[in-house]
Amino acid sequence: MPRRAAVGRRTFTSTLKALDDLAQAGAKVSVRINDLDRGSTVLRGDDFVTLPVAGLGMVPLLIEVAAAIEAGTLDPLEIIDRSSIERVEVGGVWQHLKAPALPVVDLAVLAASSGDAAASNALINRVGLPAVRARIEQLGMSHSALLDRFRDHRGPDDAPQVALGSTRELAQMFAALVNSEAVTAGVSAQVAEWLSLNQDLSLVASATGLDPFAHFNDEHGLLFINKTGRDDGIRVEAGVLAGPRAGVAYALIVCFDDLSIMHRLRAHEAFRTLGVELMEYVF
Repeated sequence: MPRRAAVGRRTFTSTLKALDDLAQAGAKVSVRINDLDRGSTVLRGDDFVTLPVAGLGMVPLLIEVAAAIEAGTLDPLEIIDRSSIERVEVGGVWQHLKAPALPVVDLAVLAASSGDAAASNALINRVGLPAVRARIEQLGMSHSALLDRFRDHRGPDDAPQVALGSTRELAQMFAALVNSEAVTAGVSAQVAEWLSLNQDLSLVASATGLDPFAHFNDEHGLLFINKTGRDDGIRVEAGVLAGPRAGVAYALIVCFDDLSIMHRLRAHEAFRTLGVELMEYVF
């Protein structure tokens, strides 16, 4: 890779306008972008606010699973039966597969690549929410939490959200993964490898031009890992994007009234606008 040039002239004017329009329409918006090379903050907006992050809350779960495997307290080939967890249909492919049981590492791949709810719940059931919460605390994420497993329906006795987080901590978590600082270098590499399989490139990542099904090694020298979160009126994405000019860790949360398809598309367009300007920044 050539030496990275100065990027001070790059701006995020279009992103700020798109997010401001969403906020004016009543959406809750939080954004954070960190320059990985200079260690500086490129963009921030209410990045300290704790908001729902849906499936993105599975990243600390994957970190805990990888840490337990490295510590020898969890066998990566331990078989977990699907019948041991309550059936959930909110998303994922395991519910459609004939295989009634899978090893821990395959469940981690499903959780990272397709946001598989059943696989995530099986991992939560295996390592336990207290262990994940302790790991989140160990990572220094005081404004983040994994509250509950995935559910088809949330009753009055259930946690109102799967997970909470702030864009500041989400961006820092992804920076720690690529800088080999999340628990250990081995754990960081394992979780980054799982996340590199993520197939949801429909939000910020739509601007990268990467193949959703095979983007681990890009011929144009683009380094990219990400994780998204989706729920009713919630869209979230965090990740790392690095090119020849710069590398960034980013996070964006938008909580909006999903009253019509236009409300949803307007939220999605803000993510894509950020993606375009991130590509301009790193290239």
